[in-house]
Amino acid sequence: MLKEIILLPLAYLFGSIPTGLLLAKAFGGVDIRTTGSGNIGATNVYRTLGRKVGVMTLGGDCLKGLVPVLVAKGLGFTVPWIAAIGIAAFIGHVYTVFLGFKGGKGVATAMGVFLGTCPMSVLVALAVFALVLWKWRYVSLASITAAAAMPLIVAALDGKPLIIAMTLVIAAFVIYKHRENIQRLRAGTESKFKA
Repeated sequence: MLKEIILLPLAYLFGSIPTGLLLAKAFGGVDIRTTGSGNIGATNVYRTLGRKVGVMTLGGDCLKGLVPVLVAKGLGFTVPWIAAIGIAAFIGHVYTVFLGFKGGKGVATAMGVFLGTCPMSVLVALAVFALVLWKWRYVSLASITAAAAMPLIVAALDGKPLIIAMTLVIAAFVIYKHRENIQRLRAGTESKFKA
């Protein structure tokens, strides 16, 4: 039990590392919070500093969710603790202690958590994301759709109740964090993705 109790706050702190902010300052000399949408996530970094730094941000944010889950699994934690560790890492990214509890929207970090807990479901969700992005060219819409679909995909392919519950919690947060994007989508003012 002691290992679990120690890893839970460590997962939150690891998830709290503001990857996009650090990479944008290192490679572009800019505070990503003051450019574009002001978000610290990969999409804003991509639009501001280009493909290389955007992809690095995506990978870093994904690892923030994946690594704590893999550590928990490697230490033999039970499913409830693995799910809790995954949620802690995700919440760390969305509400990072290093930025006054303001963070990203959690899509990449959620993907990392899901890769560690239900990898086959991620492949299906990525297909949903890619299809929506290809059809409508909105990253936000693709993210929201994939997040909404994820609990259903996990229920169909994984079946563990606690993992399904974890995906429901994370998906709800992802959609909530996109509430301004939803308003812009409804108003027709959301920016489309340009490769």
